[in-house]
Amino acid sequence: MHETELHLGQPPVVVNAGVGVHGVASRTDVFRLPELWQLHLYEYEADLVVDGTAHAIRPGRVSLVPPGAMVRYRYRGRSEHLYAHLSIPATGPARTLPLVQDAGPELPLLSALLRQAVAAVPREPERTRAEIWAALWRIAELAPAAGHPGPHPAVSAAIAYIEAHLEGRLTVPEIARAAGVSHNHLTRLLRESTGTTVVGYVRRRRLDRAHHLLRASTLSIPAVAASVGIPDLQAFNKACRRELGASPRALRGSPTA
Repeated sequence: MHETELHLGQPPVVVNAGVGVHGVASRTDVFRLPELWQLHLYEYEADLVVDGTAHAIRPGRVSLVPPGAMVRYRYRGRSEHLYAHLSIPATGPARTLPLVQDAGPELPLLSALLRQAVAAVPREPERTRAEIWAALWRIAELAPAAGHPGPHPAVSAAIAYIEAHLEGRLTVPEIARAAGVSHNHLTRLLRESTGTTVVGYVRRRRLDRAHHLLRASTLSIPAVAASVGIPDLQAFNKACRRELGASPRALRGSPTA
């Protein structure tokens, strides 16, 4: 078994979570959990076989084994990992992901989420459930879905920079520097990913955020305009009419979806 299908439509039920220490009394464990998923974040090297398929365990790798699978661990000494045993409702679209994968840059965050989940077990089970659910979403997005490659890293970096600086003056060269690519390369990548230019994407995100704040908050219209980087009220009014089809005042009075 190299892959598994995961549903994330509802939070999991966390039956147990903790820090597992193995390889001390015995160098081998063979078992299965008939009704529970097994989530592990590893800090050691070992060999794992799941239903006859071998996987290499290394520090920084994460595994998600479905219920009923027969697992065999062969340790190389004292081996410590973070784990959770879960019941995951089969609701929401199915996601196919590798059974074992590298956490990569997500490792610090995944480790923090799982440690917070473990710490909350005895007194805040709801938080344990929330932290594990967040970790599962991160794990599901480590590998792009088959046939649907994820965005270029420069696009992800550019979008993150834009979202963090919508209230300020954003220029394409500045965004490109933050993404680590040239102006022209970023323009091409973003158009391929979003169907619009960098300037068009920034404008759309500013107006999306303004629309949300106008309908869902009590911020004044000037404050909303300033928070999305369009402090000139006349320009903000024109942008709302052009992009959202109504004035800021009219948008504020429209029913929330």
